[in-house]
Amino acid sequence: MTRFQLQWQVTEPDANKNIKDFLKEKKISKAALTDIKFKGGYITVNGSEQTVRYSLKQDDCLTIGFPEEFPSEGMKGERIPLQILYEDDFLLVVNKPSGMSTIPSREHPAGSLANALIGHYEQKDLKATAHIVTRLDRDTSGIVLIAKHRHVHHLLSEQQKAKGVKRVYEAFAEGALRNHSGVIEQPIARKKDSIIEREVNLNGQYARTRYEVINFYQSYTHLKLQLDTGRTHQIRVHLSYLGHPLLGDDLYGGTAGLMNRQALHCCELSFYHPFLEEHLSFQQELPEDMKQLI
Repeated sequence: MTRFQLQWQVTEPDANKNIKDFLKEKKISKAALTDIKFKGGYITVNGSEQTVRYSLKQDDCLTIGFPEEFPSEGMKGERIPLQILYEDDFLLVVNKPSGMSTIPSREHPAGSLANALIGHYEQKDLKATAHIVTRLDRDTSGIVLIAKHRHVHHLLSEQQKAKGVKRVYEAFAEGALRNHSGVIEQPIARKKDSIIEREVNLNGQYARTRYEVINFYQSYTHLKLQLDTGRTHQIRVHLSYLGHPLLGDDLYGGTAGLMNRQALHCCELSFYHPFLEEHLSFQQELPEDMKQLI
């Protein structure tokens, strides 16, 4: 099975640095180094094992191999077709259909995106587990970013915290919004006595959603939205708070006449690839059930 590793050819500016300092500059965390040391990873220079105290020389070939990763107990790979928009040694970008959970749950223990990913890795003989960076609700469709290793997940999560991962959604909300564009800035908390449902609550976490009207229809509005924070159910809660719940979103007051799921789709994703060192951007058109609303 293939394990995750990183490799560098040492250039003149990095000569005489010890491996520990060099790896710190490459954003390899202390926790990752501890795992490499004690859980079966390795550090080699020109094919020979070295410790982090080794002083690098120009043209050295430094390789670090991370410990093998295993899916959590009970997480099984399934041969579920994936619509892959992009894949390399570090990450995947996929288009998730509505009705597919991101991870297994008590109500839906199989058929999740995580199960499909592990099945995909098994077919590729890759020792990895599911590291999903940008999760979507079960009935929300659209683009999802996935890391192939814990270290990649760490780097992309740090980028998310710094607002470097951009996601744009399209949605259909009930009624006609008063303004053609605006910002919804209301804190969100878990609703009392509910495991799933959230609500606007002054004691909740800060949340900010930007929206822009694409078009008005007889009984609903087509919107483009961008998250400045990533709270659970954020778009659904914020639009419900405005009095314009998503079509089909019965959890937050939407009616099911025109849609049998919330009319929400992640249509754009952009981020900085930490290993290719370039910005990547992806777009995905609306699924058929939402196209029919136009």
